[in-house]
Amino acid sequence: MNGVDVVMVIAIILFARLGVRLLMGYQKMKKGKKDDSDKEDA
Repeated sequence: MNGVDVVMVIAIILFARLGVRLLMGYQKMKKGKKDDSDKEDA
């Protein structure tokens, strides 16, 4: 593997981890908004 391949693999892994974190946060936020919709706006 040359340098470009290594950089691409690292970038793909980082973007995948970021996507998973965003999905988890979105689901947690959606679940919390059912209980209290006005609390998180303040």
